[in-house]
Amino acid sequence: MRHRLLAVVCVAASLLTACGVLPEGGTDRRTVTVWLMKGSASKDFLKRFTADFERRHGDLRLDIRIQEWTGIGEKVQAALKREDKGAPDVIEVGNTQVAQYVDGGGLSDLTLESMRDWGMNDWLPGLAEPGRFNTRQFGIPWYAANRVVIYRKDLFARAGVKQPPKTRDEWLADTERLNSSGNQGIYLAGQDWYTLAGFIWDEGGDLAKKASAGTWEGTLQTPAALRGMDFYRRLQALGKGPVDADEEHPPQAGVFAKGRVAQLVAVPGLAQAIERANPALKGKLGFFPVPGRTAAEPGAVFTGGSDLVVPKNTNDRPGATAVVAALAGATWQTELARTMSYVPNKTTLAGAVAGDEGVAAMAAGAAQGRATPSSPQWAAVEADNPIKAYMTKVLAGSDPTTEARRASDRITRALAEEGE
Repeated sequence: MRHRLLAVVCVAASLLTACGVLPEGGTDRRTVTVWLMKGSASKDFLKRFTADFERRHGDLRLDIRIQEWTGIGEKVQAALKREDKGAPDVIEVGNTQVAQYVDGGGLSDLTLESMRDWGMNDWLPGLAEPGRFNTRQFGIPWYAANRVVIYRKDLFARAGVKQPPKTRDEWLADTERLNSSGNQGIYLAGQDWYTLAGFIWDEGGDLAKKASAGTWEGTLQTPAALRGMDFYRRLQALGKGPVDADEEHPPQAGVFAKGRVAQLVAVPGLAQAIERANPALKGKLGFFPVPGRTAAEPGAVFTGGSDLVVPKNTNDRPGATAVVAALAGATWQTELARTMSYVPNKTTLAGAVAGDEGVAAMAAGAAQGRATPSSPQWAAVEADNPIKAYMTKVLAGSDPTTEARRASDRITRALAEEGE
């Protein structure tokens, strides 16, 4: 799910498809092997980064190898178990994938560097928290992307909505005003569970929690989680999104492009797909953060993105941490964010994307971002997602508490069964 989220964020760029960004000469240097994922950084960015890094670190040489998302989990697990010198020294992993690699015992503890040198107190929570286990930091935030509200500026003006809403109550009221003259105030599919998760987090709830015995339990039946679902129900009812499908069935960009929808919740990059499908909408789209319960801060959102990890079996920990420090540092964070339209890894760097309306809206929301529960077995939940079925049943009129308990039981069983 994480790579689908980011795929529509990447700006059009020539991507590195061959293995390696290697300089000439430098045979007396130690080589640091870095695995990065396809689409995370442009070829030009990697060339510039490599040249600058090797200039500043005369004893190191970079071997950057681009990996495909398909099958990456198994490939990383195998690399973490290697005992020869061919293992990577730094690996980019999805923020929600860190848990499974920590569970296997293959990652280095980077807490000391994080506390001393890397400014961990300013990291985006949606990237930092999934990389932290029992107060130890294994995953270092690299970049993020998250959902915002994409809206039609012309339809807002026509309905007399002068500025984007700042609170949930304003959002409901404005959406109801927009839901007229044949237009949908919002298009929100019934099974958009990542958007639901944000509303649940805003209310103080969660999808699952770690119990005292160390096991995980589904928590959709808690009062806070039920309040989040109730807000989702009220908002979804102001449009014509299908209650039994997610945002990709049908693709919501195509629905929006037909010209009768005022808002949808998506990553900003989806605006490009909308404009390609309907060029008449170019210049008419705007962005704002998902509103929160109060105007003090935006709503919580699911944060997708990447962390950088250092395997325990690295042959050059100093070299590996030097690469992580550079990639996660302010200079190259700023360059990456501006090049790829990402959110930087620290709240203090949000100003780097202030000139891009969509990315700036993402950055505002990312400060309240979260990730899915950090159980190494969470992928088992998503494989046959009970949250989607729960949402459909509630939106179709079933009792929320009853259906939430059933979904939570399925989440608990999935996490327990996969962990055995």
